[in-house]
Amino acid sequence: MNAQAWLAELDAELRRRGTGPDTAAHVVAEAAAHLTDSGENPVTVFGRAESYAAAVIEIIGNRARRAPGPVRLRARGISKRYRRRVVLDNVDLTVRAGQIAAVVGANGCGKSTFLGICAGLVSPDSGEVGVDGRLGYCPQEGGVADFLRPDEHFVLVGAGAGLTRVTAKTRGRDSAAALGWTAADAPTARHLSGGTRQKLNLVMSTLTEPDVLLLDEPYQGFDRSTYVNFWDQLYRLRDEGKAIVVVTHLLNQLDGVDLVLDLTKAAA
Repeated sequence: MNAQAWLAELDAELRRRGTGPDTAAHVVAEAAAHLTDSGENPVTVFGRAESYAAAVIEIIGNRARRAPGPVRLRARGISKRYRRRVVLDNVDLTVRAGQIAAVVGANGCGKSTFLGICAGLVSPDSGEVGVDGRLGYCPQEGGVADFLRPDEHFVLVGAGAGLTRVTAKTRGRDSAAALGWTAADAPTARHLSGGTRQKLNLVMSTLTEPDVLLLDEPYQGFDRSTYVNFWDQLYRLRDEGKAIVVVTHLLNQLDGVDLVLDLTKAAA
């Protein structure tokens, strides 16, 4: 089945199951972005459209949520320009413990730049960011060392937080298993597929049990089951009181997140 036919079937199945037209359109758009990036057959990546629609509806369905805790991340008045091009203009975001915030918007609207500023890797032209607690960051690209094995990545990241080699390896392997990946005895990073490298990135960002987790489209290259496992893991971390900011193609009609920062509107 070609991608267009599969996407049309997904749209029809979502609507048949009672999903609103805006939400269905956003889910289909995200799936289309995945297929464009991977170039793979949609059935190979996501499974049958009917099954994927059921899984997505389960993910985005209303969930019982605890009252949010104290503020963990506060970004105020963030502005950034590159030469004459304004990327971010006076952007605000406050995320509390036990909340997931989605950063959405058109390509080039500054989503990754904003997350990099929140992570302290990019300097804003104006504004400030405050973080209360330990911070974890998963970039959209990079972040891994080609000639290190996954276990060596875990040990290296864990050492920065004072973890023993055994503890770091155990945590890393357990988190990898939650994403459907066996990290033990895996080859060096340069021999991993793009999706598996991104799993490694994601595992490293959570290894030190951060209070604030910044994720820049972390599911690129994930297959359907891993994608579902990823969101399940995010909901579990939210229930544990983590503050999570995720850059995603998912837009503001989805019920799986608590806050939405639409940078397309912010830049308008």
